[in-house]
Amino acid sequence: MLVDSHCHLDFPDFAEDLDEIVARARRAGVGRMVTICTYLSRFDQVRAVAERYDDVMCSLGVHPHNAGEELAETTVERLVELSAHPKVVGLGESGLDYYYDKSPRADQQECFRRHVRAAARTGLPLIVHTRDADADTMRIVREEAPGGGVKGLLHCFSSGRALAEEALAYGFHISLSGIVTFKKSEDLRAIVADVPLDRILVETDAPYLAPMPHRGKRNEPAYVVNTARVVAEVKGVEPEELARRSTENFFRLFDRAASAARDVAA
Repeated sequence: MLVDSHCHLDFPDFAEDLDEIVARARRAGVGRMVTICTYLSRFDQVRAVAERYDDVMCSLGVHPHNAGEELAETTVERLVELSAHPKVVGLGESGLDYYYDKSPRADQQECFRRHVRAAARTGLPLIVHTRDADADTMRIVREEAPGGGVKGLLHCFSSGRALAEEALAYGFHISLSGIVTFKKSEDLRAIVADVPLDRILVETDAPYLAPMPHRGKRNEPAYVVNTARVVAEVKGVEPEELARRSTENFFRLFDRAASAARDVAA
């Protein structure tokens, strides 16, 4: 079984054929999907998708692009309150994006800090978006939750080696998207080669970043198989081993999802 640890099934891209999208993922061997919240104000739609399918979980959070418009409503108390829903398995995606700067950096940082505090209070993993903000990302995590005080991952990792090493040293996981399959991603694959196998997750970030050989098309959870195959090659293991290990990593990190799986099995 594989897990797509990060996709956006509530996006309009999937509105017309969501049932078939989920069915294709299941046929491809994807046993769990996490649909990710990017606006607190749209959490109801995200949660509704997760409630519609037994094998879909969700997160709760505000993307850094949306921090400026949602900061006032994104309190730690609100995040803690809404995250009590059993389908919510993580907080985010939150973080810093200095590449597009769609929200003021001060708002991004404050919104991110609130997510870190909420993660510390709830014990849920933090799903971190970071782009061109390597120096500030882990600094803020350490300031708000020193000494490995929260668990989490760097989603869709494509940053430099220094950030990967800093995040791993803190205790975070690294989640890999279709970017790792791109021809020009040699530097990223070199970093992945050194990431411990017990810290790797895979994702699609669908509908974005479709892996080879689907690049340029709408991405979907079934394509996580292609990403996992390349990661297995980089790590020098069989695809079945990578699937097993990354799935174990997912359930260890997202332990509420593991509890839900045990409840279904019982």
